[in-house]
Amino acid sequence: MCSKLLRLAGAVAAAIPLAILLPSSGCAAPVANPLQRAAPPAVQAQGRVLLGLARAGDRLVAVGERGLVLLSDDHGRSWRQARVPVAVTLTAASFPTPQSGWATGHAGTVLHTEDGGETWVRQLDGNAVGRLLAAAPGQAALAQQFIADGPDKPFLDVVFQDPRNGIVAGAYGLILRTGDGGKTWAPLMDRVDNPKGLHIYAIRARGDGIWLAGEQGLLAHSADGGKTFGKVAAPYRGTYFTLGGLPDGGIVLGGLKGNAFRSNSGGFERLDGYPPLSLSASAVLADGRIAFANQAGQLFIAGPQGQDARMVPQLHPAPLAALAQAANGDLIVAGVRGVVAIPAGALAAAPSPSSHTVSGAKP
Repeated sequence: MCSKLLRLAGAVAAAIPLAILLPSSGCAAPVANPLQRAAPPAVQAQGRVLLGLARAGDRLVAVGERGLVLLSDDHGRSWRQARVPVAVTLTAASFPTPQSGWATGHAGTVLHTEDGGETWVRQLDGNAVGRLLAAAPGQAALAQQFIADGPDKPFLDVVFQDPRNGIVAGAYGLILRTGDGGKTWAPLMDRVDNPKGLHIYAIRARGDGIWLAGEQGLLAHSADGGKTFGKVAAPYRGTYFTLGGLPDGGIVLGGLKGNAFRSNSGGFERLDGYPPLSLSASAVLADGRIAFANQAGQLFIAGPQGQDARMVPQLHPAPLAALAQAANGDLIVAGVRGVVAIPAGALAAAPSPSSHTVSGAKP
């Protein structure tokens, strides 16, 4: 088991400690089942490990270690802890409306809220995922492995286009879709060209289009809401850790060694200006500018076309895992040392375009 778990060492930009990203099954002394106990009260919660950020209307939602969910209604100045029924580490959240949201995490966990994140219920876990695979055509061998291993496969990202249609994905190519708000789920592994079971680190929806990005240049696109995916020729064969959706319907990609790209009508443009460190998080700001964070705690702001990236002078506690813009324009930064608000005035304006095109194909 430990050898399998080590394959996730690169998750979230190879920056977040392996102990945070992975369940301890098989590599440490057993502890009380985190699927069966509620998230404990957190002391100094704002400074704990936080791996995901989302906007729920004007509210900010942060998720992280041991089932921690924090809510802020003052643009990230103060935070309070929500009630969560599990103590597994949570990795990502998605809110298609201010009230309806989902969060994913370790042990195949999917949580749902209908009150803007105040309270959560469990919709799915790794045990149920194994049963779903056993019932899916052509998934018998994979189901047998999942059931034998137990609920130890983390979901690493989630996207909901609306309160009914959503996708969760993560380790070993695990990907499922719901069309009824999470009441039922269907495996999609047979819809993605991923025979090696490469990890899927990021998902983004652009209308009916959905993008997947992950390990070893894995890049795929769906034009039908996630029912089917086509493989996309990646502009870089290394791993991608973050995706961002652009106002024009395109995407930005960030990954290993500072590699960043923006899609255009002819393929992908390389975005220059980043040091050779893994890009671990991104956000597209309300004015179209692009923010990237890397594993060293550096934060960069580029123009709407991805041009002329400039580093925000302040160095933030590394490594960084998630970015989100608050309703007042501040940029919220989350990572292994908690969550911090960067004032909008500190986000320097980006100058004129200077990017160049590299080979690649867009569906």
